[in-house]
Amino acid sequence: MTDARKYGPNFDLLESQDPEIASILLAEVKRQQTGLQLIASENFTSGAVLAALGTPLSNKYAEGYPGKRYYGGCEVVDRAETIAIERAKQLFGADHANVQPHSGASANIAVYAAFVKPGDKVMAMSLPHGGHLTHGSKVNFSGKWFEIVSYGVRQDTELIDYDEMLDVAKREKPKMICAGATAYPSLIDFEKVRQICDEVGAIMWVDAAHFIGLVAGKAIPSPVPYADVVSFTTHKVLRGPRGGMILSKSEHAAAIDKAVFPGMQGGPIMSAIAAKAVALHECQQSSYQSYAKQVVVNAKALASALVSEGMRAISGGTETHLALIDVTGVGVTGKVADERCGASGITLNKNSIPFDPNPPAVTSGIRVGTPAVTTQGMGVDQMQVIANLITRAIKSDDSNEHAKIKSEVQSLVTKYPIYA
Repeated sequence: MTDARKYGPNFDLLESQDPEIASILLAEVKRQQTGLQLIASENFTSGAVLAALGTPLSNKYAEGYPGKRYYGGCEVVDRAETIAIERAKQLFGADHANVQPHSGASANIAVYAAFVKPGDKVMAMSLPHGGHLTHGSKVNFSGKWFEIVSYGVRQDTELIDYDEMLDVAKREKPKMICAGATAYPSLIDFEKVRQICDEVGAIMWVDAAHFIGLVAGKAIPSPVPYADVVSFTTHKVLRGPRGGMILSKSEHAAAIDKAVFPGMQGGPIMSAIAAKAVALHECQQSSYQSYAKQVVVNAKALASALVSEGMRAISGGTETHLALIDVTGVGVTGKVADERCGASGITLNKNSIPFDPNPPAVTSGIRVGTPAVTTQGMGVDQMQVIANLITRAIKSDDSNEHAKIKSEVQSLVTKYPIYA
């Protein structure tokens, strides 16, 4: 019988009732426990967060908001949502918080719905330069429903070109400007973006999905004092459950709430909201601040070590939780690097770099992140080891060498167990 305490209060029941799914759960836990998890958007949630997710709170339908529900019997779940809202407002210094979005993309849909109409002009970071699908990709609702104008990074520095941003904004007059990215390793100058928005009369939206956990831990500056609205995921660095959240100025509260419900989704997932509340409480602890700061220290160390191995860090390094690495200097593409690392027990992702000559399915780079390994307790010394393992994996096409590296990876992560 498996130790049920590790996998939920009723794992023994799951194992006996549906062994096929139980075996998949165990296999995924083993994969996470025995490999290096370097996907920048992934992390290990606490046992307390996982416990809140797997509760009868998920049984309760609660369309509406605390005190204004469409169903009876919500007096208990109202308390959970109210706690989550108040914790979010306190943690981030926000006027208003909506904790109901099911995901970061759902939160972004609600932002569009609150501030613009189909056909309106929205300005956001170019996808090839680090932007997200929901920032205007033609295959996404944002690119289909809105007129998207893009800004990007300078070719010489690979940093956001704020002069271009201002020029484009003055020429195109967007109704909303989005600051935020999914593969941008440097800090965003929120004060400068605010000035640009004010100059053209645009709503300032910050998609902080990737870095909000660093903001919560006071490791980087916050966008909240500057932005009209901030959307984000509650996992990634924040280390909460899969989900989304929106913060806004008080004057936008009604529009945001109406856009989420009834505009974009029905009943919220109350177990997930409770888990968000748990994660926000964890973020208020001094240990979380230490963790967030170490995430950045580790990312800088990992990027520097990879550079010393012959690769190139985009924009000269990182100031956040992730590094974007050009691997062409060691003779491979991002796709090959990703595949060879995967065969060696190292999970990361291929990623386009600015002005990439290779197509998105191939890429010239990889993206590495340090939230998960930092949660495990690893530090700068381990980043040096990880960089060496990545380099050896990337440079070799020998399956025996990959097997050897995988064994070394397992020896390393065994010293930093998760869900043990």
